[in-house]
Amino acid sequence: MSWNEPGRGNRDPWGSSGNQGPPDLDEVVKKLRGKFGGLFGGRGNGDGGGNGADGGDGGGSSGLGGAGIGIIVGIVGLVWLASGIYIIDEGFRGVELRFGAYTRTTTPGPHWHPPYPIGSVERVNTEQRRVAEIGYQSVSGDRTQKVAREALMLTQDENIVDVRLAVQYQVSDPRAYRFNFRDPDNSLKQVAESALREVVGKRRLDFVLTEGRTEVAEETRRVISETLDRYEAGLIVVSVDIQDVQPPEQVQSAFEDAIMAREDEQRKINQANAYRNEILPRAQGEAARIREEAEGYRQQVVALAEGESARFMALLQEYDRSPEVTRERLYLDAMAEILGRSSKVLIDSSAGDPLLYLPLDRLRDGRSGASNDGASNDSLDRDVLNRRLGTGVSDSSSRAGDRGRGDLRSRGSN
Repeated sequence: MSWNEPGRGNRDPWGSSGNQGPPDLDEVVKKLRGKFGGLFGGRGNGDGGGNGADGGDGGGSSGLGGAGIGIIVGIVGLVWLASGIYIIDEGFRGVELRFGAYTRTTTPGPHWHPPYPIGSVERVNTEQRRVAEIGYQSVSGDRTQKVAREALMLTQDENIVDVRLAVQYQVSDPRAYRFNFRDPDNSLKQVAESALREVVGKRRLDFVLTEGRTEVAEETRRVISETLDRYEAGLIVVSVDIQDVQPPEQVQSAFEDAIMAREDEQRKINQANAYRNEILPRAQGEAARIREEAEGYRQQVVALAEGESARFMALLQEYDRSPEVTRERLYLDAMAEILGRSSKVLIDSSAGDPLLYLPLDRLRDGRSGASNDGASNDSLDRDVLNRRLGTGVSDSSSRAGDRGRGDLRSRGSN
């Protein structure tokens, strides 16, 4: 028997009795309220609020719902407080702000600050080397683009020079870097350009183009550092490097010729200095040698003169004591010295016929030089004899010589 046959009470297969409409909206809301009430500690009775007789039950359900809301609010507050935890990386410094005002500077590591909108933190990189470019601008890679209004400068001798400068700097004080200037990087660039113009304006063009690059860079760095310290910009200059210095393009060829001429001049000066350094030490050494030889000769002559004088004074004393013996001794010494250099051989024939030994080689050598040195030997012998006898008169010397020769002959005969 089918479900829609007579006698079945007009029932459908889903158990609904009769033909009903859509569910009531108020009933759906009431069920949802009952479910949420049970979730937060309520009884879960959807009809509790609709029964006028049971007013106490409706109030209890409302109180339990407020506790759940408090729990939600607490969780949200914890999440909000936890959002104030932050970590500063190595090489950075944290600048904490509270309602936009500075409170402190934090170092690398974990920290906490009152969350937004009460507080905030700004991270400043203090180890990064920033570069301020004066006179040029990096385009891409290693390519650069000239900035003429920054590069062209006036020197002391009213010439124009093209200078390109690179300034490397770091942040030294995060607070001053953040609050003392609106744009500290741009301010440093303007200070560097002003300092460079000041330094170049006090020097001549030739000096800036040649040997003055290092001096210009050091002086520019000093001026920039002093200005930044006075302004309290929170920046420190690491290095100042001149990338390029050259005259303007319109007169660059003429300046290149002038530089080549200057280099040739310097090369000639260096060659002359090298030649001077080679000659002067040699001449100074030769002069020192001559002075030393002269000094040695002077000391030798003085010593010989003093020795001869002392010897003469000693002979004079001996001569005063015994004139004959001293005169004979002097004569013998003089003759021994004279005859020792002579090539003549003296033979005493009165002593018999001795065996003669003639040194022919010495006689031959003596004969060859006898003609040239005869007069000089005679004069030398006479001088020696006079010196030995201690007198300068030729007559007395000759008489003494004759007497000495006679004494010598008589002794030989005996």
